[in-house]
Amino acid sequence: MNPPCTLSVSDTWVPATWDEYLRALDDPAHAKSKGYYSNGRMRLEMQLSVGFDHSKDHGIIALAINLYGILKGIPFTILDNCSFRKTGYTEFQPDLAYYIGTQATAIPGGTDIVNLEKYPVPNLVVEVAKSSLLDDRTVKRVLYEDVGISEYWIVKVETAEVLAYQMSDRGSQRIDVSLMFPGLEIATLDEALKRSRSQDQSQVGAWLMAQFQPAANS
Repeated sequence: MNPPCTLSVSDTWVPATWDEYLRALDDPAHAKSKGYYSNGRMRLEMQLSVGFDHSKDHGIIALAINLYGILKGIPFTILDNCSFRKTGYTEFQPDLAYYIGTQATAIPGGTDIVNLEKYPVPNLVVEVAKSSLLDDRTVKRVLYEDVGISEYWIVKVETAEVLAYQMSDRGSQRIDVSLMFPGLEIATLDEALKRSRSQDQSQVGAWLMAQFQPAANS
């Protein structure tokens, strides 16, 4: 039996071997943690620390993307807090991940952790940032560049806005319109987040449908 990992791993990146990372994940103290591993470092984020604002913005962004995809007729599969792993190399567990278009059915039912040596990476990943903004903009951004994610969004809870990046050739640049969900303007997502500060999600959803309907009919 392997001894428990004694590294301090709560919400920070620390040097670790792959085996140390796996032992940390297996530690009952980290049973509710989200796991990330990249370039010989690991980070476990304690899910118990996720609060109301983070959870609400998570829901609004998922609602917006899903409505747009449905109205526009774009095939997609949404994965919520799913783990993606390339053994010995990387692991990540974004708040939201989307397989889009021809990849919408790439992952079969019955799959546990998505094996990136067998299946493709998601087309779009989303991180909701309240206390983790610096990390999401730096280390995780590089991680997603390295593994070949096509598009990466960071939801800034404090300012009710989305930073969206197109990624290619292990680099990234800001975009104002999604490429994975063609025609979806990031400014619309920003406005939906701002409206959610004073409206319930049904009201925000109705507003989003009014914005998206002309695009769906185009």
